[in-house]
Amino acid sequence: MPIEFDFAFLLPFALALLATGAVAGTLAGLLGVGGGIVIVPILYLLFPAFGVPEAVRMHLAVGTSLATIVPTGLVSAQSHWKRGGVDIDLLKRLGPWVVLGVAIGIVIGTRAGGDTLKIVFAAVALLVAVHMGIGREGWTVAKSLPSWPGRALIGGWIGGFSVVMGIGGGTLGVPTLSAFNVPIRRAVGTAAALGPVIALPGVIGFVISGFGHPDLPPFSLGYANLLAFAVIVPATIAFAPLGAKLAHTIPPKLLRRLFALFLFVTACRMGWAALDGMI
Repeated sequence: MPIEFDFAFLLPFALALLATGAVAGTLAGLLGVGGGIVIVPILYLLFPAFGVPEAVRMHLAVGTSLATIVPTGLVSAQSHWKRGGVDIDLLKRLGPWVVLGVAIGIVIGTRAGGDTLKIVFAAVALLVAVHMGIGREGWTVAKSLPSWPGRALIGGWIGGFSVVMGIGGGTLGVPTLSAFNVPIRRAVGTAAALGPVIALPGVIGFVISGFGHPDLPPFSLGYANLLAFAVIVPATIAFAPLGAKLAHTIPPKLLRRLFALFLFVTACRMGWAALDGMI
């Protein structure tokens, strides 16, 4: 049955969403990571308190996160573009494969069960946590990007898994491009430009897939909650400068390790919830 929220529930729900956006924006500015890697697990843990059924919880978290990435990703991409941080040639070589990966990810993500989405998120979040926690700065696997077969796999990996996880291009794109010897500023700028390319078709797919689902909460358009979108986006944009400012006062290595711990705990909890649901 559809969930009905009265005003006694709407106010705390909106405040919780505001806090979600504030945390996501601060961490995005602090660590240079995409807000989606924070928004998805927080929304997943937040939704039960407001009666969102397990059947739609993970899909709604992913779709809503992708929706928030569209405007924030455009702002970020424009900023990097003005600073000359977007590598156009790299974008042309990698972009088509990212788009193909996005298309595959939409099909898989919208048709998969919630437990499958949790497992994918948990597994990739663990990889990111390990990379941020113990990865060596400047570590590379090759001096340059491979030829087109390898490039197709890299683009597909970034696009496909980002959509299924509800994240932008930065979380997977920056470490992947850096591993192939792309300078960090170019990697960050180019990955930022991929964010809207990933998020826009992704959210359209999740909206269409969830349209008319009876268990969705109010203000939902398919698997995207419009109230969450309206509250989280301004908070994320407003708090990102605060994170950037704090980044100059807190040791970067400590920040990376604390965030890696957050991701590790989140991934373990989400993975355990998925396994518990399958048993």
